[in-house]
Amino acid sequence: MVETSRTCDIGRDASDPLSQKLIEAREIFKDELVQPVFGEDPLSVLLFTMVTRFCSGSAPQYPMKKVLLLLWKVVLLTLGGLRDLECRKNDVRESHGLPRLSEDMYTVCETMRPASPPASAADLIEHQVPRRSLRAGKRSSLDDTFDAGLSPRGDEDDDLMDGLKSNSDEDSPPTPPRPATPTVSHRMLPWKPKVRQKDLENFLDNTRQKFVGFEVKNDHNSLAGLPQPIHEGVKVLKNHLFISLSEVQIKREEEIAKNPLSKPETEVENTPPERLYHAMLSNLPQYMIALLKLLLAAAPTSKAKTESINILCDVLPDEMPTTVLQSMKLGIDVNRHKEIIVKAISGLLLLLLKHFKLNHIYQFEFTSQHLVFANCIPLVLKFFNQDIVAYVNAKNSIPALDFPENVLGEQPELTAENIESGDSQPHCWRNIFSCINLLRILNKLTKWKHSRTMMLVVFKSAPILKRALKVRHPMMQLYILKLLKMQTKYLGRQWRKSNMKTMSAIYQKVRHRLGDDWAYGNDMDARPWDFQAEECALRACVDRFNTRRYSSGGGLEPDFRPVDNNVLSLLGQKIELSPEFTHNYERWLHMEVFSHQLDWDQVMMR
Repeated sequence: MVETSRTCDIGRDASDPLSQKLIEAREIFKDELVQPVFGEDPLSVLLFTMVTRFCSGSAPQYPMKKVLLLLWKVVLLTLGGLRDLECRKNDVRESHGLPRLSEDMYTVCETMRPASPPASAADLIEHQVPRRSLRAGKRSSLDDTFDAGLSPRGDEDDDLMDGLKSNSDEDSPPTPPRPATPTVSHRMLPWKPKVRQKDLENFLDNTRQKFVGFEVKNDHNSLAGLPQPIHEGVKVLKNHLFISLSEVQIKREEEIAKNPLSKPETEVENTPPERLYHAMLSNLPQYMIALLKLLLAAAPTSKAKTESINILCDVLPDEMPTTVLQSMKLGIDVNRHKEIIVKAISGLLLLLLKHFKLNHIYQFEFTSQHLVFANCIPLVLKFFNQDIVAYVNAKNSIPALDFPENVLGEQPELTAENIESGDSQPHCWRNIFSCINLLRILNKLTKWKHSRTMMLVVFKSAPILKRALKVRHPMMQLYILKLLKMQTKYLGRQWRKSNMKTMSAIYQKVRHRLGDDWAYGNDMDARPWDFQAEECALRACVDRFNTRRYSSGGGLEPDFRPVDNNVLSLLGQKIELSPEFTHNYERWLHMEVFSHQLDWDQVMMR
């Protein structure tokens, strides 16, 4: 129901009465999904609670694959997909007085060509056999990846609509022509360079200190005493200046913290992400830990352990297979089961991070910190520390068992040959989708965080990410190169010298930050002794935000909270009396009131 409501075609004519009814029904259904059920929690929080109970061992009978798929699709429907989020981001930026984004990451990736990975001796031998690039894959699959929706080869548990389309021509692997590009496109960089406000301030402070001998705080316009080339450099920086929505929100939080009375917080917009965050806040750390536990159990690199979480309880039969054919079928089903779990968790985490970041930066930072504390960074690296090319080429599907082939018409006889043949597609788009999501999550956790970037270096992520470049998918390569770019300054000159092909790919495909010397290693902000202080300062800001906005006292200390001095308000308060007092009330009244003579004159004088 959720997936059909999300993906059903309303029709081109919005004025058509049937289309109007479908749109109205979809909105009513979305509103019902965010309403409280069985208490005060919406359906999404109820499903999160089921995940935590399953991981704690109190409810091992839950079909966790279906729970995760439903949770992911409910969040996807109620909050919106990633393309909807990009449109909303521009509207929010305009409401804060910021210009709209000039580039669409998805459009750029559609026209980007995959880079050839750095070759080793073994790769040179294998390269003699022609390989098919992922560039020849479906165009619709890339669109589904962008929307964080279904992969083009839909899972039978995702929805029935994909199964109904499995016999159509769209499900065969077409080879669309490469998008037409201008003849000068190979000479142009794909992204417009950006400059942060902090980069401009650092440039002015350094040049003033060098040429004038003193600094001028909070002055970005005065260039007195500076040579003409510096004037031109400042002009270039200002032309590429980009102010993010996060910077505006952080600045506003600082103003509220410094002047809580003169600049109080305005009314918070009751958006779907705001309601979801508020409902998840009390148990959000436990939710993140549970999701990562399931991701670890479903990772291909994880070894089966007796004490690990049993995510196969709804897959394994009561009696183990006795024939080779049954063993092959069960093995494929188990691998497919794990792939769907990884897909659902990666899509869910990416959606939560992106929606929380747009709603408020500190909601995103709170979620990110708990993911980092739960070892999300080494877990993702462990996931990629495998033969990633074999993972994206895996064919853990049996078309003869898919819907509608399995229920309509004559059922084909299941043999070892049609089991081994697997899917007809050249690649498993489900696994490519999961890999891209995990890379994007890793980028969001580490971007502009020096302490977390150092974690990538400490866990030796560079060789793991370099091996993943063998998957020739432009979007996947883009996020791998981003992760390599942010840590090149820590890897040393010898590494950069030995990986010039990777450095060239970073220069060609990743956005440039003017003034960022990522290729040279002269980092002024990377001070190892400040890493712990960086995380602690961030945590203090996040806690102050959560306490002020979501605590009952409004974030004030008990001694400074306002006191209710209104007599009518105090007399109108409802006080819960204990059962013992209610049962013995008449006796207490007789002993404490009627049996004592009070001198009311003395009472009034006091």
